[in-house]
Amino acid sequence: MAKKAVLFDLDDTLLWDDRSVQEAFAATCETAAAKTGIDPDKLEEAVRAEARKLYESYETITFTKMIGINPFEGLWGNFTAGKQPEFRKMEQLVPGYRKDAWTNGLKALGIDDAELGAELAEQFPAERRKRPIVYEETFRVLDQLKGKYKLLLLTNGSPDLQQEKLDGVPELIPYFDHIIISGEFGRGKPAAEIFEHALERLGLEAEDGIMVGDKLTTDILGANTIGMTSVWINRDGKQRTDEIIPTLEISSLEQLLPLLS
Repeated sequence: MAKKAVLFDLDDTLLWDDRSVQEAFAATCETAAAKTGIDPDKLEEAVRAEARKLYESYETITFTKMIGINPFEGLWGNFTAGKQPEFRKMEQLVPGYRKDAWTNGLKALGIDDAELGAELAEQFPAERRKRPIVYEETFRVLDQLKGKYKLLLLTNGSPDLQQEKLDGVPELIPYFDHIIISGEFGRGKPAAEIFEHALERLGLEAEDGIMVGDKLTTDILGANTIGMTSVWINRDGKQRTDEIIPTLEISSLEQLLPLLS
């Protein structure tokens, strides 16, 4: 497979974002458990449900879906960057959103304590920021690819939050010739426009590149749309339908290396 460039997704492809979020929830919910005797697992489930419900109710929901910002990023992001007016609306919304999500989660389990909800809403972002977790294989694979291929990072999300994730692992940044964040570009994956923009930055055609990502509905669908080879990294053995079919499927990044060579 003669390719000139490898495009990577960030969250849950190179960075283990799901684990970072899960550990932050666990630490925050343990604080609530120590103070109230509440079941921490049930609180996490309740807060996640309340966060989704609130997030869907805001007028910014269409924009956040288009850019690719999920409800749990709203629980710790500040959204101070980005040119679009929707980012300013989010910047205003998120302090109340965080407090309401935690307070409503407590209330769903029979604890009506807005003061504790506000405390937990501040603890969660701090816990998440302590945990910039990288997959063990990430740097081994990038070391093998650097210098042999052009490397581009193509990530959905708000400019400041995705940059903060990268700043948490500064040694990751120099591997990439270009870093494109959907909130800066104005459209998110799977829109064909952001993939075409990435290829323009590289000076290549679709057949010259390969897209590696963990999400069928964004990374794989977008690459397929423009005729680029798509590689789905499926670490957890998820089942897929035939609605979105990746060109190739791997269970670890290191399986990418023999495919390229």
